Amino acid sequence: MAAAIEVRDLEKSYGPVDAVRGLSFSVEQGEVFGLLGPNGAGKTTTVEILEGYRKRTGGNVSVLGHDPEVRDRRLQERLGIVLQSSGFYPQATVREAVANTSKAYSRPRDVEETIDLVGLADKADARTAELSGGQRRRLDLALALIGDPELVFLDEPTTGFDPAARRTAWNAVRNLRGLGMTVLLTTHYLDEAQELADRVAIVKDGRIVAQGPPSELGPEQARYRVSYLSSGRRVEHQTDDPTDLLHRLTSDALARGERLDGLEVSRPTLEDVYLELTAE
Repeated sequence: MAAAIEVRDLEKSYGPVDAVRGLSFSVEQGEVFGLLGPNGAGKTTTVEILEGYRKRTGGNVSVLGHDPEVRDRRLQERLGIVLQSSGFYPQATVREAVANTSKAYSRPRDVEETIDLVGLADKADARTAELSGGQRRRLDLALALIGDPELVFLDEPTTGFDPAARRTAWNAVRNLRGLGMTVLLTTHYLDEAQELADRVAIVKDGRIVAQGPPSELGPEQARYRVSYLSSGRRVEHQTDDPTDLLHRLTSDALARGERLDGLEVSRPTLEDVYLELTAE
């Protein structure tokens, strides 16, 4: 099965500034793929090239088998795009906004089903001006889904959300995976990427510095951290085999008649890896 997105040696320059410098990655069909990186890393430029809004300087890009630089309506109807911000007619209801957008597509999804999919069924008759920030972002997603796309771009979908609104948005993204849609997600929230993405790519200065499943990333990806308190200070060990290390540590402690207070076993989180790889 062909990948939904193929990017090879992608480059984008703005005069003397190289915003993207040789990015290569692929997104499989039905996958949630996360692009992570600090501001200015090149994430938004890369996504805008994939969406067809910006021309590349070099490299090869394929989106659902098409070059997005060639504005092809057949491709555009297969994409759903959620921008960082958008606007609505303030007096239109949620149902009216979604129904109006559906008219742009030859085979749209059912309006009521789409509204329910993003968790806005109880707000279908509310005017968009009355919606909270999180509800507006869910309406953004509904407008992106009404065309029944195969591939959805989510650019910072939960920025500014409170924890409850973020969890609701996460459920909406999980619903997309359940429908077999492919999702490209950009986010600054590492817990969001860890929760939602099958794979991620960490971008720094226009280059990918690591990519893979969130649980397997990083130069110390196989290392476990075992720590405990001794004489009031925390002692930490790193190991590939925590079972053997724990056996030795607990055996020695028992022989001395001591306890290993505060014993913890962990692996580096995605946040640990991100901070390490993007540090100046």
